[in-house]
Amino acid sequence: MDTWPDFHPCACIAVDAQAYGSNNDRRQSEIQHDLPRLLDRAARGAGLDRAQWRIQHKGDEQLAVRPVDGREPRLVDDYVRHLAAGLREYNAQRVPRARMRLRAVIHQGPVELADNGFAGTAVVATARLLSARPLYDALAAHPEADLVLLLSDDVFRSTVAGGHTVLTPEDFTRVTVRVKEYEAAAWLHVPVLGTPATASHGPGSAEASGSGEAARREPAAVRSGPAGAGGTGDEYRADNISVTNIAGAVDARGAVFGFGSAGG
Repeated sequence: MDTWPDFHPCACIAVDAQAYGSNNDRRQSEIQHDLPRLLDRAARGAGLDRAQWRIQHKGDEQLAVRPVDGREPRLVDDYVRHLAAGLREYNAQRVPRARMRLRAVIHQGPVELADNGFAGTAVVATARLLSARPLYDALAAHPEADLVLLLSDDVFRSTVAGGHTVLTPEDFTRVTVRVKEYEAAAWLHVPVLGTPATASHGPGSAEASGSGEAARREPAAVRSGPAGAGGTGDEYRADNISVTNIAGAVDARGAVFGFGSAGG
């Protein structure tokens, strides 16, 4: 397990289960056993080792910190994608009232390993982001979603806006978080609404993207409407087909594939 002296630049990853307190004893116990397993599985799928993270447990909530090492785009892309897929599979086996739905936050900043946990304003900011009203509102507005994600402005600009993820600024909505003494801009994303299910770019492999104005537009994944009006529908439209060439193994559980010939 990584250790570091004094304050060290770290990524802070926090998750919290919705409506934990309204569950009975057995369901609370199940959540506390299953949540770490889901998080471990998502990390393995993303090629990350949570055994090397420092983790603070709190029942239905976890705060993990890891030194900044250039793999932050993998956290935003692959870790979140695998966590959303794991939750979808987990919840498919349960009645609606037994679903596990998570709020997730990724932030970064200096963190110290203190005697009673983690110290630093980055840790406090992460806790405030996890309590942000836009996260609760997103879960309420999208009952089909198992996960909602909030990135701090620093993380968003260094990963998504920097062009280091398959996610684009249009996949996020800019929100303002006000919790107690904390107030800051953050970026909201609902993975179930159309996140590309592919691996993340490596650092520096894509051009920087997203102007300030474009980043403030409602993400394309959130917009809805009839087919032919920027939304989804049952009508087949050949002009809207996109082709992706993939080499190597792909985790495509839950995906839908179509096959056809170039000549129709």
